[in-house]
Amino acid sequence: MVVLSQPALDQFSLVKSYKPTTTFSGIPVIDLSKPDSMTLLVKACEEFGFFKVINHGVPFEFMTRLEHEAIKFFSLPQSEKEKAGPADPFGYGNKRIGPNGDVGWIEYLLLTAKSEFISKKSRTIFGENPEIFRSAVNDYISAVKVMVCEVLELLADGLKIQPRNVFSKLLMDEQSDSFFRLNHYPPCPELQALSGRNLIGFGEHTDPQIISVLRSNNTSGFQICLRDGSWVSVPPDQNSFFINVGDSLQVMTNGRFKSVKHRVLANGLKSRVSMLYFGGPPLSEKIVALPSVMKEGEESLYKEFTWFEYKRSAYKTRLADNRLAQFQK
Repeated sequence: MVVLSQPALDQFSLVKSYKPTTTFSGIPVIDLSKPDSMTLLVKACEEFGFFKVINHGVPFEFMTRLEHEAIKFFSLPQSEKEKAGPADPFGYGNKRIGPNGDVGWIEYLLLTAKSEFISKKSRTIFGENPEIFRSAVNDYISAVKVMVCEVLELLADGLKIQPRNVFSKLLMDEQSDSFFRLNHYPPCPELQALSGRNLIGFGEHTDPQIISVLRSNNTSGFQICLRDGSWVSVPPDQNSFFINVGDSLQVMTNGRFKSVKHRVLANGLKSRVSMLYFGGPPLSEKIVALPSVMKEGEESLYKEFTWFEYKRSAYKTRLADNRLAQFQK
């Protein structure tokens, strides 16, 4: 018989659960070293809004070193972790996702991608020896940014857009509003046994930015929603990156690329640790369908807005809300 404490029962009442879903073997896998990667990237963004990249050029050492530092942080006593919080907007958060009532079986560390902030925050987290953490985060972000900018330029090539850095320059801009997140989904076999289902670690949503890059350990849990509305599990792969289209890229391609709805189920027996880079434009950047992606006579599906306007609107909503709905014409 499973016996839970009252706090655990209270937490269980807040966290949704879902029946297990099928593992999906049809995720597009793009080898960035191959000459056909440009065509395959465009196809993946049109059909799934999601793909896996291999031969990506990011040193595996950077991934494992940062994962080690993340595990070290999440293993600290709760009182120590909370010294890095609250996540308002950056810092440590636990269970509550944003200000609008969304809850998950998760703890996380949210950082801006700007190195000076990471340096300041790392002193709070790691006290006398923050350089190891700061270096691990900065090395990882720098390498991932190079890789994802290559992906964005290949996408521009595939769409026959000039200049080819039309997307990537927004991430390379010094004012880029990109950020970085370390997520930890703790195991909880008692709650899973009580429910007989998988707990939601992070609820269904699309990402509002241009593009998102995910790397996790070899624990399952990540799921995407296919175009027919069915949910499928993505097999984990700690050597590769999973990339998804964000709302802003959907608008800029006038709906040709689709932002993918996704979620994470917590594993009952194993910890899941993931690292996410969210590539965002400068706050003042106008998000609008690019004329070069539209056919003659085609009209924009969306009203023009700045990234600041969309970000402000998005963060006032619940995770599962259709954030683009109010900007559609």
